[in-house]
Amino acid sequence: MKKKPDETKKSAICPFSRRGFLKGMLATGVLASVPAGILRAHAWERIHYEGGYETFRNACPRNCYDTCSIKSYVRNGVLEFIEGAQESTFTDGALCVKGYAYPRRVYSPDRIKYPMKQIGRGTGNWKRISWDEALTEIGKKILEIKKKDGSLLGMALDKYSGNFGITHYGVEGMMSSLGYTSRFVGTPCWPAGIDAQNFDMGNMWCNDPEDFVKAKYIILWGGNPAWNSMHTMKFIYEAQERGAKLVVIDPLLTQTAAKADLYVRVKTSQDGALALGLARHIVDKDLYNREFVEKYSKGFDDFVSYLKTNVTVEWAAEQSGVPVEVIKQIAEEYAKAEPGTIWAGYGLQRHINGGANVRAIDALAAMTGNIGREGGGVRYGHLQTWGFNYNAMVQKQPEGSVGYTGKDKIKSEFTAEQEGAANYSDRTININKLAESILTVDEPPIRLLWVACKNPFAQDFDRPKLQKAFDKLEMVVVVDQFFNETVQNADIVLPSTTLFEEYTVNVSYWHYWLSINEKAIPEQYEARSDLQIGAMLSKKMNELDAGSCTFPEIMDTREWMEKEFNDGIHKLFGIKSWEDLRSGPRKAKLPSSASWHDRKFATPSGMYEFSSDLAAEYGHTKLPEYRVRRKAYDKFRVLTPHTQFGLHSQFVNIDYMEDFNREPFVYINPNAAKAKNITDGDMVKVFNKVGTVTVKAKLTDNVAEDVILMYEAWFRKANYNVQNLVDDESSDMGSFKTGAPGVAIHDQFADIAKA
Repeated sequence: MKKKPDETKKSAICPFSRRGFLKGMLATGVLASVPAGILRAHAWERIHYEGGYETFRNACPRNCYDTCSIKSYVRNGVLEFIEGAQESTFTDGALCVKGYAYPRRVYSPDRIKYPMKQIGRGTGNWKRISWDEALTEIGKKILEIKKKDGSLLGMALDKYSGNFGITHYGVEGMMSSLGYTSRFVGTPCWPAGIDAQNFDMGNMWCNDPEDFVKAKYIILWGGNPAWNSMHTMKFIYEAQERGAKLVVIDPLLTQTAAKADLYVRVKTSQDGALALGLARHIVDKDLYNREFVEKYSKGFDDFVSYLKTNVTVEWAAEQSGVPVEVIKQIAEEYAKAEPGTIWAGYGLQRHINGGANVRAIDALAAMTGNIGREGGGVRYGHLQTWGFNYNAMVQKQPEGSVGYTGKDKIKSEFTAEQEGAANYSDRTININKLAESILTVDEPPIRLLWVACKNPFAQDFDRPKLQKAFDKLEMVVVVDQFFNETVQNADIVLPSTTLFEEYTVNVSYWHYWLSINEKAIPEQYEARSDLQIGAMLSKKMNELDAGSCTFPEIMDTREWMEKEFNDGIHKLFGIKSWEDLRSGPRKAKLPSSASWHDRKFATPSGMYEFSSDLAAEYGHTKLPEYRVRRKAYDKFRVLTPHTQFGLHSQFVNIDYMEDFNREPFVYINPNAAKAKNITDGDMVKVFNKVGTVTVKAKLTDNVAEDVILMYEAWFRKANYNVQNLVDDESSDMGSFKTGAPGVAIHDQFADIAKA
């Protein structure tokens, strides 16, 4: 642990006051748009510190593009402040507004401090219990299920991306160490796009985001990085300064759209029609890259034939709402750019035609020869730096474990090692059908649900049905840091550590940096990491029934973290051991900043596939053809994107964040509001076949007349949940690579009226 040099002694802002937090936000320019009245309400207070700080390396493990590298400052075992690591040219010394709130998250008075048992699920009648009592009760229930059913398939894991630290895959390892269980698999985030890019290119792989600076033409399509990937924006700004044109395509006039040279409002979920219209004009003008399509692609002639038979620019304009002349302008400018790049955001594939939309956008990049170019590419995400051992994840079942023998097993690199002699496996269930599955899965039914790194009541779909599903369960165990809505529906809640209280390792699905996460402070109160909980449960299980759990009883999270490194990781990042990362994060050493730089694709043909036989095998069209959007079942389209101030249900509940984001709103176009006799600030009821949300209206022409917008977030003081309006309709793709189709989050509809 390094000491901060004496010459860098400086006055610092007290991290435990709201004043200090606001001062830090001012210093980074985050509060440029915060009303002055909020700031005037606080007088600044400076605390002078003498002596140095212990410094630690950390990394934000949230489900976010940026995966920021962090430098933490600790004195006397107390985390006093943090900053972005300057060694990373991506993080570049800065954090987002959420990141700067981390110290308050650690020391929040609302944090769950001890194991707790709820006397009567949903009553709020909580009783503090010891870890031994909690694990004994859980362990006895596990053994009861095993005896009753003859297996542990009645025990299910619902876990996703609340913490992306690599060692947190130990939750899956803990489940395996108990036996074959039920797993909710797939992802609500990006599966349709993952399948699409695998059909087209054989893998999901994006250019280094830092090479945006080399682009001459940038299309940001269906994403809002000004809010959701602020570190990438500086590279886009630099590209603009170098002369690049920035085009933003989005149904909403977002903060990113406000930075564009050209903003294009597309009809929700009609992105595929627009992309095909652009492609048709490029073909008509003979602007496609002949070298690429002739040498490195398969099926281009079939794609051209489809376009000429089924697509016109006029049709695309009618379907997408984008004028003909704008389509022609973008098509010609993009095709002529050297290079041009497209960032395909996750929002545009959260539709019943989402995968088809992405395939059409991929085709644009391919036909113009922009795939494989630095400053080019079609950017979606990657897993190129995720070559860890997954030691915590891959655990063996106890001898004699009985599991699932059905045919619909999820494809996984880990499955083969986990299957027993009788060809047993875990029972896999679509994570996007949580409520429906709990209510209908049988032989055996789901009896015990373990929830980790996830808050289904804030994130999952058809929330009224989810309440019925939870009521059916015999036991619900939740591992979390705050008393959120899922915890309110639990029997036992186990307090989990923050990133500053454990060791792990982090990489990104967007940039190419690797960071370790050091334990900077002791576990607060009685919080334990997921790994520690697994080790403690294993010990308790074997006390109750010897040999019933194989999870190693290792409590030291550093030891777990060390086991994730291997020679491949060392070579990729140019390190000799994980300890080299104590001096700062490292970037992967790749031959080019461009994905597919050698034009050797991972498809069956080894080429870019405009025509994919594999796509046809999974029930899709071979070509990236137009697929109709979901038919409206109510008056308005409902969009529920991410807020600037939180990640799903995280951060918005922190009291400091409430200074900037005090209450939720539904955003409605003034013309639509007038027709409904709604004025700005009215309390309104938004309702559909799923449920109802009562919330305050805010009028804005940032949304179209047929759209209403509500940001997804958990407000601890408000009875607000956008999932009351979102059903679990599946998207078109996802099963190929993630084990289950995605969910059409943005294909939702509702009406609105004064409350």
